[in-house]
Amino acid sequence: MCTNQILLLLSNCATFVSAKYGRSVAVRKSHCSLERILFAELPVPALGDLSEVTLLAQRLHRGNPAKLNHTYSDICNLDTIEVNLVPEKKGIFLKHVEYQVTSKRFNSVVYRRYNDFVSLYDLLLARFLYRLIPKLPPKKIVGADSQFLEERRRSLLRFLTLIARHPVVSEDPIVQFFFTYTGDETQHKIRDVFRRVPDEFATSELSSRAKELMPPETLTEFANSRDQIRLILLGISRLKHIADSLAIRSHNYAVDMAELGNQLSTLAAEQHGTGTWVTGGSSLWQDMKKGFHVISKEFNLLSTRALQQAVREETMVCERLNLLLDILVAHRMLCERHERGVSTDHQRALSTMLSLKKRQMQGVIRGTDFEAVQSVKSQRFTVVKNISVTSCGLTQSVIADTVEYLENKMVSQESVIANVELRNCFSLLCLHMETQLVHAHLEILATVLQSLVSVQIRGHSELAEVWKLIEPTITKCLPEKLASGSNGG
Repeated sequence: MCTNQILLLLSNCATFVSAKYGRSVAVRKSHCSLERILFAELPVPALGDLSEVTLLAQRLHRGNPAKLNHTYSDICNLDTIEVNLVPEKKGIFLKHVEYQVTSKRFNSVVYRRYNDFVSLYDLLLARFLYRLIPKLPPKKIVGADSQFLEERRRSLLRFLTLIARHPVVSEDPIVQFFFTYTGDETQHKIRDVFRRVPDEFATSELSSRAKELMPPETLTEFANSRDQIRLILLGISRLKHIADSLAIRSHNYAVDMAELGNQLSTLAAEQHGTGTWVTGGSSLWQDMKKGFHVISKEFNLLSTRALQQAVREETMVCERLNLLLDILVAHRMLCERHERGVSTDHQRALSTMLSLKKRQMQGVIRGTDFEAVQSVKSQRFTVVKNISVTSCGLTQSVIADTVEYLENKMVSQESVIANVELRNCFSLLCLHMETQLVHAHLEILATVLQSLVSVQIRGHSELAEVWKLIEPTITKCLPEKLASGSNGG
């Protein structure tokens, strides 16, 4: 309702009251007071930083915890990680490499060794068995050259990036400790602090609600999505191979252009005489050598531009594909852990349960179960004395105790099976959420293709500009007939 409508409504109300009760209402005075209130410049309260409140509102708005409701932009906004090599190796006797790790979210800068990353990986894998935990790069002890160290740095950066941007794992105290602890011996300290922390199933609020939160079509969709992601992984792996080939070709192109420039410089510095006996009076070679000296510098510029192109292809295309590959491989490993772990435990528990039921039925039908009798003798709480075993079978008291023992074992085993079933549901629920996280990361492929186009346009444009600079110099070095012939085709 606008201001004029409010004023008109108040005026009508005042007229009605005045007509009914015979009281004079100062409408004009009310108009002035209301206008002063409505159009006054009221103070604006300073609320400070509302980012946490905004994040809380977003979480409440998401509602169903089984739905990710995160775009790739939301995931990237969780944190920004930097991992840089410390220039000097540390250690008195055994030298080791240190990494400077920076977290934008925690506003922290810490120094970590490779073994610190191993401790973090082991703890996270034990804590979040049903989440995407990317693998670590291999540790190379002997002969770690600069190229290997750079590749491992990039891999560690991708590892921490996926961990820090995981909606669930990033909230764990283990991650916060890794990004903020500034003491010594991080690899041992972090293990000591979080050694007894249970896994996510034992502490998550979703564990008890896993059955109701898990969609009914989970088993079918899990099989389909696993096959889909397997095919995506194969395709991305092939794209990564092609992108690596592009970067390698740019590197080789840079090397070739540099070598071409060096050879032209060598020819320009050739000091042998150019007498008439050799040249027949022609000055062509002398003129060409002057041009070689100028052209060699341009070819060195070509090499520099090609090398810059290779770096852009590696960082903007190859590394992003590596990040996507890491999370796809992490999903494959998660599926393998699910089948190898929870499903195997479930089958083992069911097998034990069926065995107990079979033993109970056989014992009741035959009236004998010597294996159960031996177990009763050693474990039951009340000792049955004077048990008489006849040639035909056992006394009725022993049979009753045997059946009761088996029933108690079945009850306890049923609770184990129930726990395994609930854990299985929780594992499938986590797989449902982690698969959504993988699909959110597939947006990387679109950015990779966009970057590939822009990188190629920029690279070829820069190379074309240098070639255009070389062309007139080469034309000057050629005889007039050759120059005119080359221009004319």
